[in-house]
Amino acid sequence: MTDLVERLVPDELWVLFRRVVPPTEVIRPQGGGRRRAGDREALAAIIFVATSGCTWRQLPPVFGPAWQTVYRRFAQWSRERVWARLYRVILDELGARGELDWSRCAIDSVSLRAAKGSLTGPNPTDRGKLGSKIHLVTDRNGLPLSMGISAANLHDSQALKPLICGIPPVRSRRGPRRRKPDKLHADKGYDYAHLRRWLRERNITSRIARKGTESSSRLGRHRWVVERTVSWLAGCRRLHRCYERKPEHFLAFVGIAAVLIGHRRLAR
Repeated sequence: MTDLVERLVPDELWVLFRRVVPPTEVIRPQGGGRRRAGDREALAAIIFVATSGCTWRQLPPVFGPAWQTVYRRFAQWSRERVWARLYRVILDELGARGELDWSRCAIDSVSLRAAKGSLTGPNPTDRGKLGSKIHLVTDRNGLPLSMGISAANLHDSQALKPLICGIPPVRSRRGPRRRKPDKLHADKGYDYAHLRRWLRERNITSRIARKGTESSSRLGRHRWVVERTVSWLAGCRRLHRCYERKPEHFLAFVGIAAVLIGHRRLAR
């Protein structure tokens, strides 16, 4: 195993990945044929594509498997939601350590240009060019709790309910699993009475800047963490522009970026 594979997929991450990856199917029980490429090498190649932003065809041969094999493995794991399950395991580990702060969560989105794909639309902030959008909710420390993707012309307010409902039940150091923040900070794009009422019904205090009466700068004391998380996501160069035809593949790269963010926190 090369040093590059061990650096991209450390032992701790590989142990967590083996807990969620589906078992390997034996296609040739009688034997014969080529040996199946290792999952760790394929995972390292996928992470390399995500972080470097290269195309599948540009994948260097140092990893071992051919780029076609790596892409098929990526597509299979994306269909089986391996990345979401892996990040949920990481969240559970962080929650058990008490490293998730639910007291003040923040919600925001980031738009990016899209070359292709079904989840694209005219970006109102980029002269109507085709784009996609990443929505996310983070805890007080900036760790993503829930993420989603949409076309760039979807209003941010429409993503609030799915994101909050999409927060998985996460382990706590003491007590039952938790999936609701105490407070939610947001900018004026989420300033709607029905959203405030919806949050209040779920015992979530809304700290949303009001249009025309309240400055967004006051919320910056707590909402800056989600902006920092957006910059962390940009560390995966594959997310600088949406090249994926299938939305589940783009969402998979978003999940891989979250896995890398969570694993860095675990490894501290």
